[in-house]
Amino acid sequence: MNLPNLFTLIRIIITPLLIILLINGRFMDALIAFTCAGITDALDGLIARILGQKTRIGAILDPIADKLLLTSSYVTLAVIGQLPNWLAIVVISRDVIIVLGVLILFLVQTEFEIRPTILGKLTTLFQLGAIFMILLTKELGVINQFIYPLILVTATLTISSGAHYMFLGVGILGKLDNGQKHQPLKR
Repeated sequence: MNLPNLFTLIRIIITPLLIILLINGRFMDALIAFTCAGITDALDGLIARILGQKTRIGAILDPIADKLLLTSSYVTLAVIGQLPNWLAIVVISRDVIIVLGVLILFLVQTEFEIRPTILGKLTTLFQLGAIFMILLTKELGVINQFIYPLILVTATLTISSGAHYMFLGVGILGKLDNGQKHQPLKR
């Protein structure tokens, strides 16, 4: 196992700890755990690129770790009343749509590569940032006036990137129906 994949596994292990901390109202500890998870996310990709340690398993595990962290965080924060339920539904719906799209492409037995788009990366950044700011606000009791605009931007980006991925997936399926070669699907 290489170092980037180890960082990804650490992020997966941190996720249940984060949820336990959130449920128990230990927001400062949750903020620390979430920040550590975010750091491992940044490090795994950076180290993989710099050291040339990109692996197939890493390409599979990294988005799973991201989805696990984000989905768990959004559901838990919504359930404990720290972020709007509708935002959790928007974030999770986008991920479900992406996973279903990948499953459909797999079922029609087409080869495709999943790569994040700039919009997808920006969406993930804002989704992570929203959780971070909510936890920071909960612990420090400051910056409240920025939370709602951040939530609106996060929701807008999430909806936009979800629609963009649907457009890309439908494009691949349309080309298959016409017997054309397809372009890689960007995640």
